[in-house]
Parts: sequence; structure tokens; C-alpha cells
Amino acid sequence: MADKPGKYDHLTEDQLNARHADKMKKKKAARDKIIATKTREKGLIMVHTGKGKGKSTAAFGMVFRALGNGMKVGVVQFVKGKWQTGERVILEKLGDQVTMTAMGDGFTWETQDRQRDIDAARAAWERTKEMIMDDEHDMVLCDELNIVLRYDYLPVSEIIEVLQNKPEMKHVIITGRNAKEELMEIADLVTDMTMVKHPFRDGVKAQVGIEF
Repeated sequence: MADKPGKYDHLTEDQLNARHADKMKKKKAARDKIIATKTREKGLIMVHTGKGKGKSTAAFGMVFRALGNGMKVGVVQFVKGKWQTGERVILEKLGDQVTMTAMGDGFTWETQDRQRDIDAARAAWERTKEMIMDDEHDMVLCDELNIVLRYDYLPVSEIIEVLQNKPEMKHVIITGRNAKEELMEIADLVTDMTMVKHPFRDGVKAQVGIEF
């Protein structure tokens, strides 16, 4: 069966190009008008959650973007303390521009020691609070903090109180599955990573450069 004629099949290439240019010109004018109304600047609270892969990866991408703009960044890993991740290797080479702190002892199903996990979470949070409240760091990444909150190793009310009283221009990123509703409520940006397909389901193990 022959294809149905397209809506613009009768137009020449020059006419199609002119039509496209006119459409994009109108689109740009509309977008510029919207952007012109966005005049505020503030430190953002950002939450990356969901079952899909890429929560920490996206957060570290933001960290590298900030570093590239001359900002000072603090990173606290609440869970992956024993993992020798590629991002940690790179960040530790950047000297005073980044404060890298790996406090976790591994996932709770690995330690199998609730009190040890609670103590590690508390130590990590105390270090995180220092960086969130100081006047030195521009951005703080709380990697896998949502995992800690999921198991109630720290009271979410305490985290929210600190975030609501942070310096005005301080950016804070929080990652991990199962973010608390209270945390998402106060956040400026919430991204829910949706898993559509994952190689682990087909027997592919975590690989260097992809998972860590």
C-alpha cells in the first residue's frame, strides 16, 4: 500500500526551510519571553530518587559541572564507603576544590549490623551538616542519604530542619531510592528515575566504568 501523501509534500526544500525558520523564530521568541520572567537565584535542594539507574551518576555530573565553574563542592557518601568508585578517584585529585568524604560501611544487607549502620550514618550526617552550614562550600552532595532515611537510621525531621536553615545560596543534592515524602515536599527539584530495562536482570554483573 502506498504511503499517504504528507501534509507538506507539495512544498519545495526552500519553502520547507523558510517555514522551519519562521516556526523556530516564533518558538525562540516565546521561550525568551518566559526566561525573562525567571530572575531569582537561590541555593537549590535537589532530590534524585526512583528505581532506575543514574541517580548518583546524574548528581556527580552536576558536581563536575559546578567544579568546572570554579565552585567548591563537598561530597559525602553515606553507603558506598568501601567502594573504590571512579568518581572518587578523580575527585580526590582535585585538591582543595572538593571535599570528598566516604563514610558508609556498605549496604545494610552487607553489614548486617543495625547499630553499626546507625553510627556510620550519624557520623556521615554530622560531617554533612558542617559543610551544608559553612560559608566555604557552594554545593554539597549527600550520596545515598535516602537509603539511610529509608531505614530510619536518622530522623528525617532533623535533615529537613538543617536544609530549611541552610545558607541561602547553598546547593544540596540528595540521592537514593525511596525518598521520604517530607523531603520531596521541601525540595526545589525532584527527579524520579524510572527503570525501563536493566542488564542485571539478564545476568550482567556490575561493571567498572558503568556502575562504579
